[in-house]
Amino acid sequence: MKNKIVDKFAKFSTFFYMLILSCIYAIPLLAHGNEIEIKESQKGGEIHLDADQVKAIDLKTAQPSIQPLSQLLNLNGEVRPLPNSQADASVRINGQVTELYANVGDMVHRGQKLAKVQSFLVGDPPPSVEITAPIDGIIDVRNVKLGQSVQPNTALFSISSRDPIMVLAILYEEDIGKVKLGQTVNINVLSYPDRVFKGKVILIEPNLDPLTRTVNVQIKLNNPQGLLKPNMSAQANIILEENTNAMAVPNAAILEANGEKFVFIQNGENYKRVVVTTGASDNKYTEIKSGIKFNDNVVIQGHRQLYTLWLTGGSHNKDKE
Repeated sequence: MKNKIVDKFAKFSTFFYMLILSCIYAIPLLAHGNEIEIKESQKGGEIHLDADQVKAIDLKTAQPSIQPLSQLLNLNGEVRPLPNSQADASVRINGQVTELYANVGDMVHRGQKLAKVQSFLVGDPPPSVEITAPIDGIIDVRNVKLGQSVQPNTALFSISSRDPIMVLAILYEEDIGKVKLGQTVNINVLSYPDRVFKGKVILIEPNLDPLTRTVNVQIKLNNPQGLLKPNMSAQANIILEENTNAMAVPNAAILEANGEKFVFIQNGENYKRVVVTTGASDNKYTEIKSGIKFNDNVVIQGHRQLYTLWLTGGSHNKDKE
């Protein structure tokens, strides 16, 4: 009985020594997310843990699931009016503003009266002209006040149409080949963090900026409620690849070292390192194209400790020696 207690104590002493090593190795993991920068030393075989050891490192597993996933290209951008959606309402005579019918922020329609200007020409009464909106849209700027004198070609109002609207996104040179006209884009803005606005790529501008090595991409989207406003910062996520039935695991399950992505899968009390090929991903799940099966139990917590044990040869079972 005494020998069994001594053996068990020695077993756990070795295990917890390896856990201390795993904590030391885990420092770069905290700094770099899932990217591991541990230099490989001695590769182990399958790692064997009993129930108490599993509990000690709070190890958890999950099986792959079906998820709708997209491979995204993330671009930074800014909300802008479309090129032909801005216009000025101007006057063609010398005169004085005698009536104002609209103000900044008003939604107006083409032909709607905005102001009246009375000419300086002599008359009884002097002739007047009505200034009307040249397009449907919102008044962005009102440049006049009641009683102001104006001259020909003075822009009294600036109007922009906001529906549809566009996002002007910045595309780096190395990604130009990935983007094509008509691709679907998910737009996110800071003002509405839980909402996704759908758009389409309508133009990849022809000239590359020689200093930033970027080109602009125009993304058109509907804005019926006027939620998107010019100059808002935006993130444009261009969908490069979409899979509505992807076999996926939680992002936390995947580790990466030396150019390989891998997971640990459970087989009874043994845990095996398996290299995987990944595909589309989002902020929760990553598609697994090869390496595991649907009924595999994938380690989603405690896998960093397993990897440390695998590297150092600690508490593992090599061919059940």
